[in-house]
Amino acid sequence: MITYSRLLIHLVMIAGVWLAALPVAHAEADISELGDISELRDQQHYIDAEKQSNPLDFLDVYDPLEPMNKRIYAFNRVFDEYIFLPALSGYRFVFPQFVRNRFQDFWANIGEIPNIYNSLFQLKIEKTAVSSWRLVINTTVGVLGLWDPATKWFELERAKEDFGQTLGHWGVGAGPFLVLPIVGPSNLRDTTGLVTDYVAEREIDFLGVKEAESNDDTGGWLLKGFDALNQRDINQFRYGMLGSPFEYNKVRYLFNQQRELLIAE
Repeated sequence: MITYSRLLIHLVMIAGVWLAALPVAHAEADISELGDISELRDQQHYIDAEKQSNPLDFLDVYDPLEPMNKRIYAFNRVFDEYIFLPALSGYRFVFPQFVRNRFQDFWANIGEIPNIYNSLFQLKIEKTAVSSWRLVINTTVGVLGLWDPATKWFELERAKEDFGQTLGHWGVGAGPFLVLPIVGPSNLRDTTGLVTDYVAEREIDFLGVKEAESNDDTGGWLLKGFDALNQRDINQFRYGMLGSPFEYNKVRYLFNQQRELLIAE
């Protein structure tokens, strides 16, 4: 079980890396031409939303920390180009798609935990029941979540609920836009939700995975690495894919719109 002191140490380490890397990233990248990575799942949604939006809509996002956010944005681009994507290429070379699919199903099954309690907090009883059944079926029939029979055989679709959505459901505003180191676009509300889910998942520690992942040994670092590479493998977003010198502004706007749509579901 992870302690709050250990969580604080991890956050301080991340902040230290960020602060050390910002000047270099800012010097090497032309911020006006940057794109971004994000956790956004349906890329066609962004293309469609951009076509339908007013050309000035991307200005209408509360971003009082824009200079700092753009510097973190620059760091994320450098990190993605020179570290994350090369590591992902190696990951895909070593593991065929079938094996990577097993990793994806496994981590998605672990992710049912926040889906369950956040759906319950939002009083979405049907979603709570569906996510609970998905967890039971995939952990048993799906062999600890390595397969997803809940979707393929029982047509129980996976939800995507987090504590940021829970806060938004009960009327908490997004607050200022934030770009988190490596993680990407967020805001004050969703960052609070991210930390809350981080702590909750480790307190619940389904199958003992989170405790193993938190260990500062070879096994712990391998699990952390596989988790990160799996998330990057799923996310098909690439810097520059929107083909615009204002990509930072557009991603900021589209992220904000996508989060509002998720909260309204």
